[in-house]
Amino acid sequence: MTNNAILLVGPTGSGKTPLGDYLTEKSLNNIKFAHFDFGEHLRNAASKSSIKGLTSKDIEYIKEVLSAGALLENETFYIAGTLLDNFIEKNARSGEVIILNGLPRHTGQAENILKKVNIKAVISLECTPQTVLERIGKNSGGDRTSRVDDELTLVKKKLETFSKRTAPLIEFFSSKNAKIIKLKVESSTQPDALSEIIAKELEQL
Repeated sequence: MTNNAILLVGPTGSGKTPLGDYLTEKSLNNIKFAHFDFGEHLRNAASKSSIKGLTSKDIEYIKEVLSAGALLENETFYIAGTLLDNFIEKNARSGEVIILNGLPRHTGQAENILKKVNIKAVISLECTPQTVLERIGKNSGGDRTSRVDDELTLVKKKLETFSKRTAPLIEFFSSKNAKIIKLKVESSTQPDALSEIIAKELEQL
């Protein structure tokens, strides 16, 4: 059985991880969620010597991708796919909705991800680059403490990549009849302030 999924889209620092964790903890409309934070899984993979389904060469490549602030391209999507498969096997029970955070990151990956899950909605967290820097600077979401990729140069590069390659996912999934939920995020916005809006929108699915 293919799991339904909700995709979180937003620039680095916009609060995707805190929101995914909050929805998983609280649930909405009696929907149970399983939060797949791709960035976290990549960082965890880079710290290990072996991962089910991946080679040591794959793990070294993950380290290179993280240090460069790059994206996995189509030819290396199998790495992302393997991490997602492992997550679903261990964490996603039948009927749970998977929250995808950080995957897919571009339309090439989107085509592949649809072979694994059914994306019913996209939650777009929208904020300016200045707001991103403010949120990261004061750790608004409470999830940046152990991050090693928040150096200003890397953040700016990730913002440029998001604008050019990730933002087009909104139009892509809209064309696939996914519900698009756009939420404005300020420097102090917290997940609980967004959950009521999300709950109402999901009622319509």
